[in-house]
Amino acid sequence: MSKFNIDNDAIRQLAELLDDTNLTEIEVAAGDNRIRVARQGAMVAAAPAAAPAAAAPAAAPVAAAPAEAGAHPGAVKSPMVGVVYFAPEPGAAPFISVGSSVSEGQTLMLIEAMKTFNPIRAPKSGKVTQILATDGHPVEYDEPLVIIE
Repeated sequence: MSKFNIDNDAIRQLAELLDDTNLTEIEVAAGDNRIRVARQGAMVAAAPAAAPAAAAPAAAPVAAAPAEAGAHPGAVKSPMVGVVYFAPEPGAAPFISVGSSVSEGQTLMLIEAMKTFNPIRAPKSGKVTQILATDGHPVEYDEPLVIIE
C-alpha cells in the first residue's frame, strides 16, 4: 500500500468552495495528485497525494435569495450543471446586462458543460431586472440565473 500525504488545509478550502458555490462535488488534480471533496454524506478522498488548492473566488452579492428568485415567475433557471459565461468570448461585450430588453429566443448566456458551450435563450420577451449568476462561476441544475420581467 503506497503512503500519501493529505493536505488538510486544501480539503478545508475545497469544502468552503463547495459551500460558497452550492456545488455538491469538486475535484482538483495536479499531475498524479488528486483531491475530491463531495457533500451530503459522500466520502472525502485524496489519491495518491494532496494537490494544492486554488484560492477560492470571492462570492458575488446576490440581490435576492436563491429560493426566492427561483420562485419568481420570470426566473430563467439553469438546464444543466456547468460554468456560466455572459459573453461569447473573453473581452467581448456581454449578451445581457441589468436593464436590457430581451426578446424571446435571444441568447442570454452560455453554459459550458463537458467542453461544449450551450446557449441559454430567453423563454420570453421582457426586461432583465436581475442577474443572479456570476460570470465564470459554476452553476447547478435548476439554479436561477436571471430574472426577466
